[in-house]
Amino acid sequence: MAKLVIEVPEELRGVGEAMAATLAELQATLGRHGGGKAVDYGKVEGEISDQTGGIERAAHRAVLEALDIDVPAVMIGGLRYTRVGRCEAPYHTMAGSVSVERSLYRQSGQRGGQPGARVVDAVSLRAGVVGDGWLPRTARAIAHGVQQVTSREAETGAGELGRLPYSRSSFERVAHLVGALAVADHQDIEDALIDAYEIPEEVRSISISLDRVSVPMEEPLTRPVGRPKKGAPKKPVERNFRMAYCGTLSVHDEKGEALHTIRYGSMPKGDVTGMRDRLVCDVATLVSKRPGLKLELICDGAPEMWNLLEAGFTAERFGEQPYRLVDLYHLTEKLAAAARVFDGEEPAEGRLRRWKMNLLNRESAATAILEELLASGKEQVFVGEERPVHAAITYLRTHSQEADRMNYAEARRLGLALGSGVVEATCKSLFEVRLKRCGSRWKEETGQHIVQLRALALSDRWGPAVELTLRPLRKAVREVA
Repeated sequence: MAKLVIEVPEELRGVGEAMAATLAELQATLGRHGGGKAVDYGKVEGEISDQTGGIERAAHRAVLEALDIDVPAVMIGGLRYTRVGRCEAPYHTMAGSVSVERSLYRQSGQRGGQPGARVVDAVSLRAGVVGDGWLPRTARAIAHGVQQVTSREAETGAGELGRLPYSRSSFERVAHLVGALAVADHQDIEDALIDAYEIPEEVRSISISLDRVSVPMEEPLTRPVGRPKKGAPKKPVERNFRMAYCGTLSVHDEKGEALHTIRYGSMPKGDVTGMRDRLVCDVATLVSKRPGLKLELICDGAPEMWNLLEAGFTAERFGEQPYRLVDLYHLTEKLAAAARVFDGEEPAEGRLRRWKMNLLNRESAATAILEELLASGKEQVFVGEERPVHAAITYLRTHSQEADRMNYAEARRLGLALGSGVVEATCKSLFEVRLKRCGSRWKEETGQHIVQLRALALSDRWGPAVELTLRPLRKAVREVA
C-alpha cells in the first residue's frame, strides 16, 4: 500500500480529518465492489458526493473561522463598534451549512432595541454574506434557480444535482433577498453594465421596442357589508390579471438580424416611464460608443407604447429622429382579414400577397393600399361583429398617413428590422414562462424581484450583474489600536 504523508497546519486540521475520512470511505467502497458483479453506481456517485461535500464544508469552516476578529473594538465604515459577546451561527455553503463561532459587535453608544443597534460580526461583513448566513456563491445559485422556475422546482432540481441541500422556503427567501438588492440598486448596476458593454463589430443598427403582457396579481378583496361568515378569511384576496410591461434593446447587423438583446421588465404598477428612460440612457451610451448607428423604434400599433417611445426618443436627444415602424406582421393580420371581405377575380390570398410585396418594395405602398380599401366601398361590411376593412383603414390612417410608420421598403433598404418579434418573445420568456404558471398570483414588489433577476439572466448579463449586486455587502473590518 502506498504511503502518502501530508503535513496539515493546525488551523486546517478539520480539512485533513475530512480528507482522511473520505479516503477511508473510498477504500471501503473499492472493497465492496470487486468480483465482477453489477454495481449500483448511482449510489456510489451519491456516496462520493457526500464524502467530498464533507471536505468542502470543512474547508469553508476553516476559512470562515479565519475571517473572525476577536478584539474589544473594531472600525466599520468609519464607525466604532464594541464587542458584545461571542456565539456560534450557521453559514450556508453550496454543500451544506457549517457552524462557526464568531464575535459580535454593536455600534458604540447604541443600546439594544435602538435604531442602529443591530449586532454585526466580522465574518459576515468581510465575506459579504446575504441575509442570515447565506454565502454569496450560494445565494447567487439559489437566485438563479428561482428566477427560472418555482422555488419548489428549484429545490427539487438542486437535490438531483446533490447541491444546495436547503428547504423550499429557504430558496424562496434567499432569491427574494437577492432580487430586492438587484431592484434597489438597478440604476447603478445597469449603468455599469451598459458602460462595460462591447458592441459587436458587425452591428449597424439598434431597435427599441415596448409591449405589454397580462400577469396574475393578488389584490385585496373588499369585504361585503355585514358580519363575515364563519370561517371566512380574515384578509380575503382575489386573483386579477393586470398588464405588465416589457422593453427590449436589440443590436442588429446590416441585414436587420438581431445579434443580442437586452431585456427590461416592469410589473403592472411599476415605473414604466422609468423603464423607458432606462432604455433611452442605454441607447445613448451605445450611440456615444459607436456614432452613426441607425436607431429604430418598432412595436405594434398600441398608442400607449408609441407615446412612451416617442416622448423619450426625440430628435433633440439623439440629433435626428429615429426611424419608426409598426410591426409588419401586425399590419399583415389586419390586411389579411380585410382581404377576405373582397369578392372578385383576385382571391384573398393573392390580394394579400400583392399587398405584402408592394409594402416591401414601394415606399408609397401603404397609401396605395389605403386608397384601394377606401375605394372598395366595403368599410361598413360586417364579418360577425367585426368590420375588417374599417379596422384596416383605421390602422393605416393612424400609422401611415398621420405618423409615417409604415415605410417598410425604406427600412428594408436600410437593413432595419421589420418585425417586433423580439419584444413579443420577451413577453413570453420574461413573464409568461415564469409568472403565469397554473394558479400563480403575484404581489407587485416580490414580482419585480423575479422580473429583475430574470431580465438580467435572459440578457446574458447574469454574472457581472450579480457581482455588482452583492459587492456592496462586503465590508472591511479593522481592529482599533
